[in-house]
Amino acid sequence: MNTELWRWPASNLAQAISTRQISSREAVTSCLVRLEEVNPRINAVVDVMADDALAAADHADEIIARREAAGPLHGVPVTIKINVDCVGRTTTNRVAAFQDRIAKTDSPPVANWRKAGAIVIGRTNVPPFSARFFTDNALYGRTLNPWDVARTPGGSSGGAAAAVATGIGPLAHGNDRAGSIRYPAFACGVAGLRPTIGVVPTFESTEMADPTITTQLTHVQGPLARSVGDVRLGFLAMAGHDSRDPWWVPAELNAGTAVGSVRVAMLAHTSGTEIDQAIYATIRDAARWLEDAGYRVEEATPPRLEEAAEMFFTLIRTEEKAGTSKAIERFGDDRLRRARASTMAYAGEFDLEGYIQAFARRASILREWMLFFERYPLLLLPVSWERPFPVDFDQQGDNAVRRMLTAHHPMLAISILGLPALAIPTGSADGIPVGVQLVAARFHEHVCLRAGEAIEARYKVMTPIDPRF
Repeated sequence: MNTELWRWPASNLAQAISTRQISSREAVTSCLVRLEEVNPRINAVVDVMADDALAAADHADEIIARREAAGPLHGVPVTIKINVDCVGRTTTNRVAAFQDRIAKTDSPPVANWRKAGAIVIGRTNVPPFSARFFTDNALYGRTLNPWDVARTPGGSSGGAAAAVATGIGPLAHGNDRAGSIRYPAFACGVAGLRPTIGVVPTFESTEMADPTITTQLTHVQGPLARSVGDVRLGFLAMAGHDSRDPWWVPAELNAGTAVGSVRVAMLAHTSGTEIDQAIYATIRDAARWLEDAGYRVEEATPPRLEEAAEMFFTLIRTEEKAGTSKAIERFGDDRLRRARASTMAYAGEFDLEGYIQAFARRASILREWMLFFERYPLLLLPVSWERPFPVDFDQQGDNAVRRMLTAHHPMLAISILGLPALAIPTGSADGIPVGVQLVAARFHEHVCLRAGEAIEARYKVMTPIDPRF
């Protein structure tokens, strides 16, 4: 057996399995061996599903042997974030009080990946309630960034990003409300796509109630991978119809690949925000690489970005003070409660009139952005204005959290507007991954992915890596 199959991209594995060059069992076994090797060091996967995965791999190989139709991810090992439903498993969201929440059905993105033939080998770690930019919890402990133990792997998909970065499966499921796909991808040197609201269906049967309106308008499911090609493969497989999500939209996703003379707006600076010079430099590098690929890059600022970003957590606080915030106080661990308190101090709160007006302002800002995208179909900007923060930076008080969330404004603005965004690495600075964020108009994920491939062609894909500690 080829013991290095864990290094292969998902697309290569799928092709080789479908043509019987390798078996799904070989691919799954290789990733499980890799999991056994590195996971004790980084704690990315907290629910290993080895027996189920091997049985599913054998079934996948039987389908190929019978020459039956196979999906685009047939036999490919993947990981799933533990805050979504996998049938027969608990959906704890890393909260001890939720350990009896056993899913009777798969969440839509899990179901769609399984329909495409994917094999789930394990479920990845999150912070409690998936509510920190740091992946740590009292139930299963801390996920470590494989590049630097002193830096966050991001949150809340920190386990997913660390798993992909170290070769525990070529594809990982994640979800993103405030940046929970993009920030871990940025921190761990992999690619992650936040799709447009409504493109990938979402629903959790284990949740006690549907989420508040702001979460409905901002929370999405998406893939993380080591290459943009695999992100595209995982995204298209994840985006299938599911009637359980009333927001789902039958959008045309796999548009043409010609670059043409796409104009790109580059946001490389902002007023009143501390900017890491390594982040500034990587934005400039990405702009140059896009120009070399035929894009036309101009410095331009999208409308009312700071206003949109600052609206995000104020809406969250206003809606969740009687629900999620009380649940966090009751069931969250000490670190989450401390981080949440500082986040809420940063956020402010709307009265009823302000709350109603905020959604009106959101609509007007989004309208201005859609007009902006008519001039600039692609926006190039940071994921965060600073490199990945030190572990537990959100435990250092209100000022530290304010600095962190202000640095994250490029993510928060995109979230509140429900736009698609691709986080993609561009290299490293002082041994820490750096990267950029590519944003397009609603349902234009293909624009982000095409540009991501142009950037990816100019640097060496940095993962998989062995943990550097």
